[in-house]
Amino acid sequence: MSTVLAASTGLDFSLTQKLFVIALCALTAFISHLALAVFNDGVRPFMLDFIQGRSKRSATTAVSFGLSAGFIFGLGAPMALSSGVLNPWLLFLPTDILGILAPRKWLAPLLGGAWGALVVFGLGGANDVAHDLPVDFLTAMQQMSTPILYLFTLFPVLAITRQFGRPRGALAAVLELALVILTMKLWPNVFAGSLAMAAGVLLLIGLAVRKDLAQREADRAAALAAGEQISGPGQKSQESQGSQESQGSQESTADPMASLFSTSALRLRRHLPLFMVLGAGICVLAQMHIFGGGEATSFLIAKGQYSEAAQVDFYRVFGFVPLIATTALASGAYGIAGFTLVYPIGYLLPNPLLAAVVGAVVLALEVLALSSIGKVLGKLPSVRDSSEYLRGAITETLALAILFGSLLAANVMGGGLGILVVGGLYLLNEAMGRPVVRMAAAPAAVLAGGVLLNILYWLDLFTPLKG
Repeated sequence: MSTVLAASTGLDFSLTQKLFVIALCALTAFISHLALAVFNDGVRPFMLDFIQGRSKRSATTAVSFGLSAGFIFGLGAPMALSSGVLNPWLLFLPTDILGILAPRKWLAPLLGGAWGALVVFGLGGANDVAHDLPVDFLTAMQQMSTPILYLFTLFPVLAITRQFGRPRGALAAVLELALVILTMKLWPNVFAGSLAMAAGVLLLIGLAVRKDLAQREADRAAALAAGEQISGPGQKSQESQGSQESQGSQESTADPMASLFSTSALRLRRHLPLFMVLGAGICVLAQMHIFGGGEATSFLIAKGQYSEAAQVDFYRVFGFVPLIATTALASGAYGIAGFTLVYPIGYLLPNPLLAAVVGAVVLALEVLALSSIGKVLGKLPSVRDSSEYLRGAITETLALAILFGSLLAANVMGGGLGILVVGGLYLLNEAMGRPVVRMAAAPAAVLAGGVLLNILYWLDLFTPLKG
C-alpha cells in the first residue's frame, strides 16, 4: 500500500468546514464546563468529586491538563500535520481542559471556539511553513502510516492470547495472516487488515460469550446440586430464610452504588437534547472526511478509504464500551463522542443532513441505554474482561507501530543522524520517567528532531538527504 496520502498537500479546509469545527469545539467546551461529558477516559473518574463540589475547578483542570497535554502536543498535533486529517486528541482534549477551566458558562464556548479557530486557521499555516523547510519532517512523518495500519491489525491476536492462552492466540494469528494475504491477493484496493481485524474481534467476542454461557450453566448445575443435598422441609425453610436475609444484606450493601448509577443516568438523561446536538455535530464532522477517530483511521481517511476507516473504528468500540459505560454511570459524566459509534457511521453516510439526524439519534439511544448496558455487562464478566484486553492490545500495538514509524521518518529526514536524534530523544524520555506519555513520545521526538536538523542545516552542519 502506498504511503502517499491524499491529504499530503496540507490541511486545506473550506470556510464552512472551518466554521463548523469552531462551533463544535465551542459546544464540547460548554458541555465539559457543565461536567456532562469529557473526552479523556482518565479524567472522567475525577468528575464525580467535581460535580458534587468536593473538588475545585482549578484542581480538576490541573488533572485534565496533566493527563491530556502529552496526547495533545505529542500525538494529536503530529498526527494531524502528518495525515492532513483532524483527530479527537487535537480537538476534544483541549476543550476538556478549557471547558473545566472556564469560571463562567458563557466563557467556556468562547475559549473552545478560540481553540477551534487556532486549529483550523493556524495548523494549515504551520503545515505550509514546515513543508518549505530544508528538512521536511512532516512529509517524512507520513512514513508512520504503513506500520500503524498493519501492526494495528494484530490487536485482536494479542487480546485473545492474553485472555484465552497461547493455542487460541496462535490460531488467531494464523487466521489473520491468511486473511491479510488473501485480501492483498484478491482485493488489492482494499485495506489488507480490514477482514483480518473483523475475524479477530469476532473470534474474541465468540470465545468470551462461550465462556460466560458455560460458566452460567456450571453455576446453575452447582446450585441445583446443592439444592438436592438439602433434606427436610425445616432445613429448607431455614435455608430459604437465610438466603433471603443474605439477599437483603447484599441489596443493602449494593444500594449505594445502584443509587449512584441511577442518579448519574438520570442526570445525563435530563440533558438529552444537548447530547443529541453533540451527536449530530460529531457525526457531521466525521461525514466531512476531515476527521479521523484514531491513529490508523486518520491515515485511512487521508487515503480516501472510508469504509475501511469505518471498520477500524467500529472494532475499537468493543474495547471502550464497558469502560465508558461504567465510568459514566459512576461519575455522571459521559464521553464527548459517546461510545464513538458516531465516527464509523459518519464516515459512511452520504450527506451532512442525514449524518446530523443519525448522529443525534445514536447518541440519544446510547444515553438512554446506559443503565441497561451496565446491567448486561455485569452479567457477562468475560466479555467485560475482553474489553480490558482489547484496550491494552490496542495501546501496545500502536505504541510499537508509532515508534517504528517514527524511526522510519527519522531515517527519511536525516539517515543515521536522524535515527540517533529521534531515538535518543525517545530513550531520554524513558530514562526521565516518561514526562511525555510513551505513545506520544516518538512523534514528538520526530518534530523536535526535525527542528534540530533544520537548525543544523542553517549552521552548515548538516546536509539533507536527497529524495
